[in-house]
Amino acid sequence: MLQTDTRSLIKAELGDLVEIRRDLHQHPELSFEERRTSGVVQRELAAIGIEHRTGLGGPERDGTGTGVLGYLPATRASAETRTVALRADMDALPIVEASGVAHASATPGVMHACGHDGHTAILIGAARVLARLDERANNVAFVFQPAEEGGGGGEKMCLDGVLEGGGGGGMGEPVDRVFGLHGWPGMPLGTVGTKPGPLLAATDDFVVTVRGLGGHAAMPHVCRDPVLAGAAIVQALQQLSSRSVSPVDSVVCTVARFEGGHANNVIPESVELEGTIRTLRAETRRLAEARFREIVSATAAAHGVTAEIDFQPGYPVTRNDDALAAEVLGVHRGVFGAERVIELPEPFLGGEDFSYYGERVPACFCLIGLLPEGRASYPGLHHPTFDFNDDAIAVGVEALVSLALA
Repeated sequence: MLQTDTRSLIKAELGDLVEIRRDLHQHPELSFEERRTSGVVQRELAAIGIEHRTGLGGPERDGTGTGVLGYLPATRASAETRTVALRADMDALPIVEASGVAHASATPGVMHACGHDGHTAILIGAARVLARLDERANNVAFVFQPAEEGGGGGEKMCLDGVLEGGGGGGMGEPVDRVFGLHGWPGMPLGTVGTKPGPLLAATDDFVVTVRGLGGHAAMPHVCRDPVLAGAAIVQALQQLSSRSVSPVDSVVCTVARFEGGHANNVIPESVELEGTIRTLRAETRRLAEARFREIVSATAAAHGVTAEIDFQPGYPVTRNDDALAAEVLGVHRGVFGAERVIELPEPFLGGEDFSYYGERVPACFCLIGLLPEGRASYPGLHHPTFDFNDDAIAVGVEALVSLALA
């Protein structure tokens, strides 16, 4: 178990952390625009005397990013001292909030629908608690990153050297291991979970423009119908999961937007298909892209039309280091008790740019439960009614502090 004074510190900070979380929720900012949020983080780190760097993680490496890196050295360095990075994401989503809570978003069309306000408050809490401990065997880097929601802020922070220590653009000693967490509506409040190996998927996106020959809807024989061809492409792409990969592997190909035409009696010149491909293995990711291109091109040709493919590679697989994940499960069982620690049976096909940190140093991403006792469900991530469960903040702080001290 964590030492009693550590738990007392967490309890003492909790009321203030809830206020910070709700303030962040009320003032959400989109990717790369997290200036106010960054200011809150800087204020909190300065208040507890943690040295920090700013201007990190921007779309251009020009020192104007909103990312913040804090560094807290060990109280007693030794040959066993590690440098542990703890990461939180800060950005919100372009969603109109419908939660009805008193601290709902004051910014029209923007809300914290993925819990990054909670993650940021938790990491601030971990920094407060760790800074107040008399004994810390490890150095701790606090990584507050922008733009997880599609902007690849994690990669931008890595390119700015946050894992590389003072000699590579970061602070202090180079990072030996990195941890992150995410609130999870499907897990019971008070629980934490992770697993070795892939936890979240690679996320590749696409836009396909199908071009044919438009004309009158009553004379399709003199047209080359891109709507029919587009529908055939949507159906044919299901071969990616049913016939192109092993039944025990995972691939999802979803066409989420099919758009074209403007009248019920006109065959349009073109239609657009937009969607995403999710995979859990690098080999499957490469195969999925190759088969995607073949299927789209061949199906279009069979219908006498053309298809322009805009394929946009996204985040890599979020893969937990096997040995580190096993260590995390052991540490958390010692802190929370075995009954509150879940070794997740399978990965999820959502994506996370925490994956970029794991490409550089051993990494482990954890989930913390948000589902209150007695409730069958909780609003899902990216839903207009979602609001981070403040009762999970103490669990998140304890989870990160325990890993920083391990």
